[in-house]
Amino acid sequence: MRKIRIIEHISLDGVIQAPGGPNEDLPYPYGGWAAPHGDPAGGEAIVAAHGDDFDLLLGRRTYDIWSGFWPNAPKSPMADAINSATKYVATHRPDSLGWGPAEGLGTDIAAGVRGVKAKSGPHLIVWGSSTLTPVLLEHELADEILLLVFPVLLGTGKRFFSDGTPPREFALVSTKAVPSGVIISTYRPNGPLRTGTMGE
Repeated sequence: MRKIRIIEHISLDGVIQAPGGPNEDLPYPYGGWAAPHGDPAGGEAIVAAHGDDFDLLLGRRTYDIWSGFWPNAPKSPMADAINSATKYVATHRPDSLGWGPAEGLGTDIAAGVRGVKAKSGPHLIVWGSSTLTPVLLEHELADEILLLVFPVLLGTGKRFFSDGTPPREFALVSTKAVPSGVIISTYRPNGPLRTGTMGE
């Protein structure tokens, strides 16, 4: 069974939209909000989280944004790995996936992801994809979440944890702060939400 790891740049108020550049997701007004807080340690954590071999699981909007960047990106081990990875995409237009290798997940996204997980192959990385991640969380398909929490408030934008996200707990696997102020934390699902009274 393949594992699914979600990686997100996220603001203190939960926004994951357009962290990479001003033109990443127009007309969003704050594109590139993560860039001033770039840190070599953060980059190292991201490379380590991808591992030596991976495929991608993407929403259609993220796929379209990436397809405009990565095929023309400066040559690097990460660019080579992303371009050669199979992209499994949540889309109603699988015939228009020109940046390959790529496959659509079908009309039932949860069933499509289960099918991909059941195939032999490398683990699966999810970036962005604010419409896909709630499906993964709702159907308990994500095995690990890596959050790079940036010291910014954005006030508006697509959020990682949307209204209606099922309540549940996660176990903290690791965490560290880097000099830029970014906190890098890894979580794994840890069962249903528990409640109680503080101080007892």
